[in-house]
Amino acid sequence: MNQKLSRLWETKNKDDEWWSSFVTSPLAIVANWFVVDVKWISPNLITLMSLLVAFASSILIVMGGQSNFYIAAALINVSHILDCMDGQMAKYRGTSSRFGNYFDKVTDQIQIFIWFSAIAYASYSQVQDINVVFLAFTGVAFYSLRVYVKYVTIFIEVEHDNEYLTKSSSAAASIWKEETLRAGLGNGFKNNALWFLKEQRKFFLFNEAVFVFMLSVALVFDAIVSMLWVFAISQVYFGVVRSWQRGRQVYLNQHGELLKPMAK
Repeated sequence: MNQKLSRLWETKNKDDEWWSSFVTSPLAIVANWFVVDVKWISPNLITLMSLLVAFASSILIVMGGQSNFYIAAALINVSHILDCMDGQMAKYRGTSSRFGNYFDKVTDQIQIFIWFSAIAYASYSQVQDINVVFLAFTGVAFYSLRVYVKYVTIFIEVEHDNEYLTKSSSAAASIWKEETLRAGLGNGFKNNALWFLKEQRKFFLFNEAVFVFMLSVALVFDAIVSMLWVFAISQVYFGVVRSWQRGRQVYLNQHGELLKPMAK
C-alpha cells in the first residue's frame, strides 16, 4: 500500500499550479490509488470524463439557481481532479503518449471556454448588462494570448535551435532540483508547512487552477459578476506582460532566459 502511494506521489507534477498543488492533485492521487490498476480505465478515458463533467457543470450554471450553482461548483473541482488524474495514471503506468498530451491540452482550453461562456450567460441573466459578456470574452481572449505567446516562443526557439527542447528540459530539471522544497510523504511537518506557504504565491499567477477556485467560490457565494472583473483584469495584465516579456527576450536573443521553465 505505502509503496503504491509513494509511486503515485512521484507522478505529481513538480511544478503544479496553485489549487492543483495542494488540493486537486493530491485528491487525484487518492482517487488513482483505487483505479490506477483497473486496465479498462485509460488516461484518455479519464480526460474525456473530465471534459464531460465540465460540460455538465456548465449546463447547471446556465440553468441558474443557487442549488445548481452549488452542484456546478463541486463538479468543476471533480473535473479538475480528473484532469490531474489522467497524467498521473499515464506516468504511473509508463504509457504517456503524444496524443494523450495533445488531448489533455486541448480539452483544458475547451473547459476554460465553456465555463466562462456559461458564467457570462448566468451573469447577464442576473444583471442584464452586456458588459459582463465583454468581461468574460476579454478574459478568455487574453488567457488564450498567454498560452499562444508561450508556445509560439517555444516554436521560434526550436526553429533556430534543434536542441532547444533538450536544453530546456535539462535546465528545468536542474532548477527544480535546486529550488523545489521537498514535501509530501515522509518529509515531515516543517517541510510540508514551508512548502504550503511557498505555494501560495502561485495564486497571483491567475492560471487555470486558480480559475477553478475562483469559479467555485463565486458560484457558492453568488459573486460571479465580481469574479468576472477579477478574471478579465488579471488576464489582460498577464497577456500584455507575457507578450512584452517574451518579445523582448526573443528580440535581444536572450536564449539563456528562454531555456528556463516558461510560464503562461
